[in-house]
Amino acid sequence: MQFLATAEHWLLALLVVVVIVALVWIRKDQKRQIRRALQSTESSLKKHSRREAEVLTRSARMLTREETDRLRGEIENAIGAESEEIRLREKRLEERESLLDRQLQSLLENEKQLNDKQSALNQIESDLEEKQGTAAQLIEKHKKELGELAGLGQDEARDRLFEIIGDETKMEAGQISRAIVDGAKDHAEEKARRIIGLAIQRYAGEHTYEATTATITLNGDEEIKGRIIGREGRNVRAFELATGVTVLIDDTPNTVVLSGFDPIKREIARESMVRLVKDGRIHPTRIEEVVNKVTEENNYNLANVGEEAAEKAGVRTLSQEVLSVLGKLRYRSSYSQNVLAHSVEVAHLMGLLASEMGLDISKAKRIGLLHDIGKAMSEEAEGPHAIVGADFLKRNNEPEDVLNGVASHHGEVPHDFIWGILVSAADAISASRPGARSETMASYLQRFKNLERIGASFDGVEKCYAVQAGRELRIIVNPKKISDEESYDLARKVARKIEDELQYPGHIRVTMVRENRFVEYAK
Repeated sequence: MQFLATAEHWLLALLVVVVIVALVWIRKDQKRQIRRALQSTESSLKKHSRREAEVLTRSARMLTREETDRLRGEIENAIGAESEEIRLREKRLEERESLLDRQLQSLLENEKQLNDKQSALNQIESDLEEKQGTAAQLIEKHKKELGELAGLGQDEARDRLFEIIGDETKMEAGQISRAIVDGAKDHAEEKARRIIGLAIQRYAGEHTYEATTATITLNGDEEIKGRIIGREGRNVRAFELATGVTVLIDDTPNTVVLSGFDPIKREIARESMVRLVKDGRIHPTRIEEVVNKVTEENNYNLANVGEEAAEKAGVRTLSQEVLSVLGKLRYRSSYSQNVLAHSVEVAHLMGLLASEMGLDISKAKRIGLLHDIGKAMSEEAEGPHAIVGADFLKRNNEPEDVLNGVASHHGEVPHDFIWGILVSAADAISASRPGARSETMASYLQRFKNLERIGASFDGVEKCYAVQAGRELRIIVNPKKISDEESYDLARKVARKIEDELQYPGHIRVTMVRENRFVEYAK
C-alpha cells in the first residue's frame, strides 16, 4: 500500500512536471508566434511607411518641379521683358548716335563750305581792293579829263562822276545779290531740313500735344487705373512695347492719355485700350492678344477704306497694296484738311479738267487720287512725298505718265507729261478754296487784302493783284523807277515781308512784272 502511494505520488509529480514543461513550451511557442507577428507587422509597417515616403517624395518632387517651372517661366518672362527693353534702349542709343554722327558730318560739311566761302570772300576782297586801287587811279584820271574837256570845275566834275559810278555800282550790286541768292539756293534745302529738325526737337507746344495724343475716358472707375498700370508697371510696359505708344497716367480723374507721333499706331492703341478697359482683364498676355487682333482688323479696314475712296473717285484696278497704303491717308491731315478726302476731291477736279481739255478722264482721276500717296509713307522713306509716292507706285507697276504726274506735281522733277501741271492746279484748287483748310471766308478774303496791301507798300509798285486763290501775288512795277536787278531784289523783299506778317497754308509765289511799252502812230 505504501508502495502504491509512493508510485502515485511520483506519477502525480511526473504529471505535474509534464504539465509544467508543456505550459513552458506553449508559452515559448506563443512568444515565438507573437515575435513573428510583431516582426511581420513591423515589416509591413516599414513597407507601408516606405511606400508612403516614396509617394510623398514623388509628390514633393512634382510640386517642387512645378514651382520651379513656374518660377523659371516668370524669371524668363521678366528677363525677356528686361532684355527687350534693353534692346530698345540700345536701339534708341544707336539711333541717337547715328543722328549725332549725321549732324556732326553735316556740321563738318557746313564748316568746310563756310571755309571755302570765306576763302572765296577773301579772294573777292583782295580783288576788290585791287579794283578799288585801279578805280581810284581811273577816277583821278577821269577828273582831269572831264575838267579839261568839259571845262567843268573839280567839284562839278566829281559830282557828275559819282552819279555815273553810283548807277553802275547799284546795278552791279543787284547782280551780285542775285548771284549770292542763287548760290544759297543750292544749299537751302539741306540747311532748312536741319534747322526744322532742330526746332522740332527743341520745341513741343500745345499744337503738337493736341495732334499727337488720344484721350481714353474711364467712366468713373478709378480702380481700373491700377489694373492698367499693373504690378510694378508691367502692364503699362507691355502695352507700350506692343503698340509703340506712350501711356500717360496722372492725377486727372477718369482719364488716360496715349501719346505718339504715328496716327495709325495711336489709333490701334486707343482701340486696344478701350477694349481692355471694357473687358477688365488686363495683363501682358491679354494685352498682346488684343493689340494683335486690333492691328489685324485695322490693316483689313485700311484696305476697305482705300477701296471706298477709290470707288468714290471712280478709279478701278488698283492693287491691294496700293489700296492699303491709300487707306492710311485717312489718318493724315494738312492744316486740318483730311488728306484722303483731299485726294478724292483732287481726283474729281482732275476728271473735270480732263473733260474740258479732251484728255483721258479715268487716267486723270487715277493720278489725282494717288498724287499724295507718299504722305502715307513719310516715316518709312526719306525725301519729298511726291518722289516717295512715285517710287512706291513704280514698284506696283503703274504707267510712266502716272508716275511722272505724281512725282512732278510740286515741281521736284520736270513735267514730261501734262498730268503734273493739271495735278498742281487741282491740288491748289482743293487746298486753297475757302473752308478747305479750316479757314473762314472772312479770313480768306482778309488774306487777299493783306497780300495786296503788302505788295503795294513798296515804292515803284503801280498795281498789285492776289491771284490763284491767294497762292500768287502778281506785282506790276514802274519800269522807269525799278530796273531789272531792282525788281529781283524787290520780289525777295516782298516775299520776306509776307513771311513775317502773314500766316497761310502752303507757298505764295511773288511774281514781279516789269515791261516797257513803246507806242508810235503813223500819220
